[in-house]
Amino acid sequence: MRKSLFVAAAAIAGALLTTAPAMAASTPVLTLGSTGGTAVAVGDSVSAGLVSGTKATIFTSATGTTGITCTVASFVASITSNPTAPGTADENVNTLSVSTCTSNIVGVTKVNSVTLQNEPYAATLSDSSDTITITGTSSAPIQSTVSLATVLGSVNCVYQANGDTLTGTASNTGNTISLSNQQFNLTSGPGVCPKNGFLTAKVGAVVDTTQGSQTVFVN
Repeated sequence: MRKSLFVAAAAIAGALLTTAPAMAASTPVLTLGSTGGTAVAVGDSVSAGLVSGTKATIFTSATGTTGITCTVASFVASITSNPTAPGTADENVNTLSVSTCTSNIVGVTKVNSVTLQNEPYAATLSDSSDTITITGTSSAPIQSTVSLATVLGSVNCVYQANGDTLTGTASNTGNTISLSNQQFNLTSGPGVCPKNGFLTAKVGAVVDTTQGSQTVFVN
């Protein structure tokens, strides 16, 4: 009997050792096509445009409706790390843009352009909170120049992201990234330039253009 118990215990232990790697099978933070799918490879390019039916807004206050409204927005990033979940994936945001914009700011007749500068920006995506954090540096801050046509001629308004950081939320529902009321502060420009701009936008679906535009999921 004791021999049988020993053999059974050894068999169970062997089975546990055999199955342990499968039980601990690594799933990366970012996968293709579904949660638990194939890893998004380091070096892959991912991108997204505005969610259909939505607009990007840059209002002069977090609760107001005065400012700039854009019907086109996009981002393009490259993956620099994609570790095992739980963890944080890293990427470089190579392009973050908005265009085709109008304004209801008094005295502004046209939005000539909204240009983001000092790209690429470093970004991290935490799968534990689904938070994406985009950061600049002291020598290359997240900066935007807004060119406005006014009744007195064209002016340039230069803004920098508050705290040199933009924070968004990733969602597997629609494979989206949302930015809500991300504050920019005026650093130079004439009096017609609003003192602040609060950026809100939702882009998706996020796809891996290196891998045939497969959708990207967060695990």
